[in-house]
Amino acid sequence: MAEGKPYKYIKFFDEIGINDVASVGGKNASLGEMYSKLDAEGIKVPYGFAVTADAYRAMLDQAQAWEPLRAALNGINSGDIIDLSRRAKQARNLVYGAGLPPDLVTEIRAAYGRLKAKYGEDVSLAVRSSATAEDLPTASFAGQQDTYLNVQGEEVLLDACRRCFASLFTDRAIHYRIDQGFDHFKVALSIGVMKMVRSDLAASGVMFSLDTETGFPDVVFITASYGLGENVVQGSVDPDEFYVHKPTYVQGYRAVLRRTLGGKKIKMIYATGGTRELTRNVPTSPEERAHYCLSDAEVFILTDYAIKIEKHYSTKAGYGKPMDMEWAKDGLDGQLYVVQARPETVASQRRENRLEVYHLKGRGEVAATGRAVGARVASGTVRVIKDVEHLSRFRPGEVLVADTTTPDWEPVMKIAAGIVTNRGGRTCHAAIIARELGIPAVIGADDATDVLRDGDIVTVSCAEGDIGRIYRGSIPFDIERTDLASLPRPKTKIMINLGNPEIAFGTSLIPNDGVGLARMEFIISGHIKVHPMALLHPERVADAHVRAEIARITQGYPDGAAYFVERLSEGVGMIAGAFYPKPVIVRMSDFKTNEYAALMGGKDFEPVESNPMLGFRGASRYAHPAYAEGFSLECAAMQRVRGTMGLTNVILMLPFVRRVGEADQVIAKMAEQGLIRGHNGLQIYAMCEIPNNIVLIDEFAKRFDGFSIGSNDLTQLVLGVDRDSEIVAFDYDERDEGVKAMIRLAVEGCRRNGIHSGLCGQAPSDYPEMAQYLVEIGIESISLNPDTVLATTRHVLEVEKRLSSLSVARDKKH
Repeated sequence: MAEGKPYKYIKFFDEIGINDVASVGGKNASLGEMYSKLDAEGIKVPYGFAVTADAYRAMLDQAQAWEPLRAALNGINSGDIIDLSRRAKQARNLVYGAGLPPDLVTEIRAAYGRLKAKYGEDVSLAVRSSATAEDLPTASFAGQQDTYLNVQGEEVLLDACRRCFASLFTDRAIHYRIDQGFDHFKVALSIGVMKMVRSDLAASGVMFSLDTETGFPDVVFITASYGLGENVVQGSVDPDEFYVHKPTYVQGYRAVLRRTLGGKKIKMIYATGGTRELTRNVPTSPEERAHYCLSDAEVFILTDYAIKIEKHYSTKAGYGKPMDMEWAKDGLDGQLYVVQARPETVASQRRENRLEVYHLKGRGEVAATGRAVGARVASGTVRVIKDVEHLSRFRPGEVLVADTTTPDWEPVMKIAAGIVTNRGGRTCHAAIIARELGIPAVIGADDATDVLRDGDIVTVSCAEGDIGRIYRGSIPFDIERTDLASLPRPKTKIMINLGNPEIAFGTSLIPNDGVGLARMEFIISGHIKVHPMALLHPERVADAHVRAEIARITQGYPDGAAYFVERLSEGVGMIAGAFYPKPVIVRMSDFKTNEYAALMGGKDFEPVESNPMLGFRGASRYAHPAYAEGFSLECAAMQRVRGTMGLTNVILMLPFVRRVGEADQVIAKMAEQGLIRGHNGLQIYAMCEIPNNIVLIDEFAKRFDGFSIGSNDLTQLVLGVDRDSEIVAFDYDERDEGVKAMIRLAVEGCRRNGIHSGLCGQAPSDYPEMAQYLVEIGIESISLNPDTVLATTRHVLEVEKRLSSLSVARDKKH
């Protein structure tokens, strides 16, 4: 093609933008938009060109293929999988057989030459489909057409373009268009030809500018695995996962909110030789699997990309703010590139003022676990599908169980009650389709196809946090639906008791005023699993097997202390980030000695007590030589949450503070670790759960910014009842008049001293009359278990309305 002669069917990325979807399709339009508009923002996009939709139409015009195509697809039934497959293959053969018009071949050759001039003669290419109805704000069409990687040489490129055009009629693409109401002949295909990012030598993945499961908007969620990105997208690997908190990142803080090490058992690399099979999967090494495939610095670069891309697209008409992006790291130049960006089309379209919460009404034997997708529950009969040839066996309402899925499986996924796969991460194809269809999926369940059999009745639960569970049998569940727009906020603050970081994002969507009690013990027992002193002094652990397990768990960390601090800070950080900037009251560890001893290595550091409930627990441990080093680790983790992560909404709370002198000791110990009351806005609360706290409340109030009444222990100590003893359980009742009188004195003491009063015990969650009493005595906040928040909020609103009416009546009387 003569130099300077205009192209008829080719547009380069610096010539197109988001308004060119009709000409170059959604994917190419977005790549051009980013290349043209975001390069100055530091976002790297590989250069390339689009073969326009006009070229597709010209190809079919020249071959007079339109009428045969219409005949092939006329009257197609998307529910008949065998007929669909037959007709789709016929359509693809027609398009591929049409051949490329000579003038289009000339232009592709010339455009390829321009890329070789820019990147070198040996540049390899990615040839990617870009449909004119793809990557729209309301429909993603993700993975419906084909992509060809590591393409080199003119003839291979031309053949890849023909195959790409033909892939507009894959089984999955036809089925998806029918479901979405798109006319097959009003959708055209453009092709993107771009420099291949050599992620086969490094890593790649997917990222979202929100949490994909809950729609929580304040995080960037990144998945990553070694090699080419196809494995992540198709769910062939269990990738690494990273969350970064957007509000604090924008403020200048640089910390990963949470990270999860994926299995990454295989990686896709380039194959050598041949013209068709250009990639292959190879096993990763044990060392690769044991380490994250991105550094924190690289995670922050991708976070920066995601935030800037989201901000840019939020100004475009028809585009919601959340974005779904693909990235790749080039193993040759070490740079991170964005290779696709499209609107997120599932979580962002949920009704913002409608809350649906699924509650299991029982439990059962857990057959398998994996990563939860969808925050829903479903029961059904298992159907194990080994490969695409057996899809016709699937029946509506069954639970699809497979090793992994590809876009070809979409027709049966649509009619499934739930989906379970052995492999994959939460951004793979099966996960994306499950979210779009609104069905629960458990991804990466490892051996699901072995432990589940055709005909088994199971319940797929994705309503219990990050971990999805497949229970044997049909377990009943209900759905709590709330119209949030019609629910006003009460004057009494309604906070939430929460210890599980895995459900923090979803729980934060329940109307609330923050977290009244974040239990550190849950994170230590569930996510750390090892006694803090055993991490500091593994040599003092007597059992060699336990020492070996501790070494395995802490592999990849400088030492046990670094492991503890990072894991605890990330667990607390997830909760604090989910509710930011609302207050999150984090209670320092309150294990009893028997509970500490149950941790890995714990029995070598804990005494045996006859009544641990009243023994070496709470504040008494913190400055004691037996645990002072462990408390220092807790403080270091909290300093990281507030300082490094920037989550200054965290309020620290000391449990079981028996004496005023003990309070002084512990506060001094915290100050030594950099946690100084008043510094950087730090507030320190105490649990009010010992009668002495109330008797001397004026003295304690000089040392703390607030009290959170622990009704569980307060009831125990007021009534003299061991709450762990079943024999005297009948005497344990938070509604006892003596307990209520102590609570009232505590609230009055806080009010008198101008400090916060709250209650975080079980009583108001269990007994509506206790919630009513707390409102009547003027407590500032009530902290509840998540499943009782909405009902108690409504009850508190009724109580406040009644009290307001009585107050008005009294005023009129006087």
